Amino acid sequence: MGVSSATETRAFAEEIFAKFERRSSGLNRYQQEEKEAAMLVKKQRTYTLLEADDDDVDGDSAAAVVSNGEEERRVKRRTSQAEDVNDDSESEEEMLRDQREREELERHIRERDAAGTRKLAEPKLTRKAEEESIKRSNALEQDEIGALRKVSRQEYLKKREQKKLEEIRDEIVDEQYLFEGVHLTETEKREIRYKKQIYDLVKKRSEEDDNVTEYRMPTAYDQEGGVNQEKRFAVAMERYRDQNAGDKMNPFAEQEAWEDHQIGKATLKFGSKDRKQISDDYKFVFEDQIEFIQDGMMDGVNFEDDSSVEFEKSMAESAFEKLQDDRKTLPVYPYRDALLQAVHDHQVLVIVGETGSGKTTQIPQYLHEGGYTKRGKIGCTQPRRVAAMSVAARVSQEMGVKLGHEVLGRNNHSLVCQVGYSIRFEDCTSDKTVLKYMTDGMLLREFLGEPDLSSYSVVMVDEAHERTLSTDILFGLVKDIARFRPDLKLLISSATLDAEKFSDYFDSAPIFKIPGRRFPVEINYTKAPEADYLDAAIVTALQIHVTQPCDGDILIFFTGQEEIETAEEILKHRTRGLGTKIAELIICPIYANLPTELQAKIFEPTPESARKVVLATNIAETSLTIDGIKYVIDPGFCKMKSYNPRTGMESLLVHPISKASANQRAGRSGRTGPGKCFRLYTAYNYYNDLEDNTVPEIQRTNLANVVLSLKSLGIHDLLNFDFMDPPPSEALLKALELLFALSALNKLGELTKVGRKMAEFPLDPMLSKMIVASEKYKCSDEVISIAAMLSIGSSIFYRPKDKQVHADNARMIFHTGNVGDHIALLKVYNSWRETNFSTQWCYENYIQVRSMKRARDIRDQLEGLLERVEIELTSNFNDLEAIKKAITSGYFPHSARMQKNGSYRTVKHPQTVYIHPSSGLAQALPRWVVYHELVLTSKEYMRQRKSNVGGVPLRLLRKAIALANVNQVENVLLKARSTKTNTGIEELVPDSGVLANGMGDL
Repeated sequence: MGVSSATETRAFAEEIFAKFERRSSGLNRYQQEEKEAAMLVKKQRTYTLLEADDDDVDGDSAAAVVSNGEEERRVKRRTSQAEDVNDDSESEEEMLRDQREREELERHIRERDAAGTRKLAEPKLTRKAEEESIKRSNALEQDEIGALRKVSRQEYLKKREQKKLEEIRDEIVDEQYLFEGVHLTETEKREIRYKKQIYDLVKKRSEEDDNVTEYRMPTAYDQEGGVNQEKRFAVAMERYRDQNAGDKMNPFAEQEAWEDHQIGKATLKFGSKDRKQISDDYKFVFEDQIEFIQDGMMDGVNFEDDSSVEFEKSMAESAFEKLQDDRKTLPVYPYRDALLQAVHDHQVLVIVGETGSGKTTQIPQYLHEGGYTKRGKIGCTQPRRVAAMSVAARVSQEMGVKLGHEVLGRNNHSLVCQVGYSIRFEDCTSDKTVLKYMTDGMLLREFLGEPDLSSYSVVMVDEAHERTLSTDILFGLVKDIARFRPDLKLLISSATLDAEKFSDYFDSAPIFKIPGRRFPVEINYTKAPEADYLDAAIVTALQIHVTQPCDGDILIFFTGQEEIETAEEILKHRTRGLGTKIAELIICPIYANLPTELQAKIFEPTPESARKVVLATNIAETSLTIDGIKYVIDPGFCKMKSYNPRTGMESLLVHPISKASANQRAGRSGRTGPGKCFRLYTAYNYYNDLEDNTVPEIQRTNLANVVLSLKSLGIHDLLNFDFMDPPPSEALLKALELLFALSALNKLGELTKVGRKMAEFPLDPMLSKMIVASEKYKCSDEVISIAAMLSIGSSIFYRPKDKQVHADNARMIFHTGNVGDHIALLKVYNSWRETNFSTQWCYENYIQVRSMKRARDIRDQLEGLLERVEIELTSNFNDLEAIKKAITSGYFPHSARMQKNGSYRTVKHPQTVYIHPSSGLAQALPRWVVYHELVLTSKEYMRQRKSNVGGVPLRLLRKAIALANVNQVENVLLKARSTKTNTGIEELVPDSGVLANGMGDL
């Protein structure tokens, strides 16, 4: 082939081969560097310290001289060791410095609490007295004493004139009564005539002032934030007052008679005029009635059939005496002395009593009467805020004191008692509170400032059978405290017979059983399953109201506020046009967000010939006892929180109730007499589909807040914490991982200063971190407004069915510029604040004024907590980027990236999610979003999203991506690098060092 020798050919081929670029079949440069680094570390581990040798021989040059290579290795060894020591010392110094700052913060919080506590000897000024003192101090500064004296003199003269007029009237009446028929002297007659003349003149002048024809400004009827409707309509009614009525009982009699005459003329009538009016002799019958089957009877316990139990009370008897007599009729009253003796003999006592036996309201009063409040407060926990408020109000009435206010005894010295309650964002207590009702979560927060509960002599954990999240944590804490505080009495109250489990948990504590009183209850099931339990419940309520006598009220269980409001609207609509065909139906809703004054309506007695229907959540199952309930409608559902630690999705979905809950609901109808329970499901569903008991909340919820609270209490070994039912270890580890990413914990799992600040906020840890991070970006004022709006949920905007388009247009005004849902909520609150918190503005923009008022209250609480944790309140509304950075500082684990099909892929726990249709970003679809929460309905929706295109701090996104799967992160980075747009997406793309140091500090 004419080719030269083999040696020349090989040399030529190697030369050509070397000139072309090719992919190496061996290790790449990154792998080679990794291999060299590993070899260097392995080689450095073989180095040891040299020992001094005193027996060196001068003649041996090989042993006496150190080579240059050995000298270099020795220098490298010393340098590497010094660097390792420096790194360890720096990290240890940082942890020690953070620990010192955290201890200093805790000390400042304790000092601030001590300074804020009012001393007993200091009299508390009323609001009016405080205003007077401020007014006087300002007058002293501005030298306005003369003006103050002039105004004060005028006010005094007005009061004195009225007082003298009353004295003259009383003298005239007395003289007419005492000296009637007695001969009087001319001087005495002249004096009486003079007094009458003065009195008549003054009275005539006041009447002329009232009847003046010129316009006068009406009296204010909207003072102190409330509207007095009687004063408002009294102004309009004055024009119809009969001037010549004098002292008649009804000065509007002529006007009312004319109105009745006109209405009678306008009414269409048939037949003769003197025909007697006869009411309809038929009953109204509703269509689509539901057929029930009686399946059995729930036996009564300790009841009497005859009606002699109810005795007539004297009309002269006061309301307080009636309450005292009612206390004696409760099932717990005969066991008062035995209960006090059992509490005295045992430190821990498990009390079992049926709901309605009086254990919640009476046992704390018995302990107060037994002298336990002399050693400290008596605390009683409730699982729900409504129960804590209503029970505290009832106990204050029974004890004759005003709720949350101090009451003095004789000579204004001895304190009779004070009853208060403490719930989230609302504290109705003072330093003189001796009986304190609170939610179990609030008692957990008291552990932060008082780990040993030294101010309490008795702690009663009520409704323990509900096994809420805070209740299970309380069990472990109070059990530990009771071991080193022998003087603390611990009472565990439950309404179920499963008390052996509580007794075994508290070291075989004795069980005190209070026999309840329940009348027989008739259980009815439907023939077939109901497709719409909401409509079925309404139809059943109307069916009962029409067919059953008005001798008992109706209680309907719903899952939440939305269903209750819907049912209330439908019931009003269906009964509005029936008039006198059916008896009056009084609708009383009860749920957590309802104002306190409306919640009290369910306890008011029902008028005669009327029926009350109570629309309640499962709070009326055990926490509240409503007298007069004879019919219970049980749809068989409740809202239950569930959490998946693998996906991080927390959902509040409607689930079937358990058999224990169904029996509790049925027992509500047998409190005051024989009752009936109508279950809107079949007997087969009850016996085969319902679970026996509800799963404890601690095994199905996010534990991040619980772990943060326990860490702040000094409990570090969470895996070995004494839980009654241990939560999944995976959920605990996920919570620790999240808190570490939020910088609430250091690498040793200890609480940091940031974590200690976060623990002071009764919020989700990510929401707390958002508030703490706002200090850095100088926008804490705006961030707490956003946090308050997020805390009230999704009940801000409402869409009336007949004005949905107008409501949507009003809502989209706040989303102008695609700023995101968080900034839109901030705009809503700021706009409402600029209108001086106007109610009319809320109506015009289709915003629920009740939710806005609650957001304002929450914001005031958060503002106080900012001062507590030493965060300055700063405002920076024009810098939206700073606000977005603060939000992302807390919610970077909730970040998602848009996919090609318009859906989003979450970075942490990758899964496909969608923007909720109600969001302002539903049409914008930004590349990256940070969401508040995931909601599982028909799809996995993100709620309260914030667009972060071009605005996410790079280090925050590094943290978010570092929490995700490594392989998926690499794919995201490769795709993101290949896409360059003008939206600033390059700012979101981390460099190759993300995977190595993505968990770095913010």
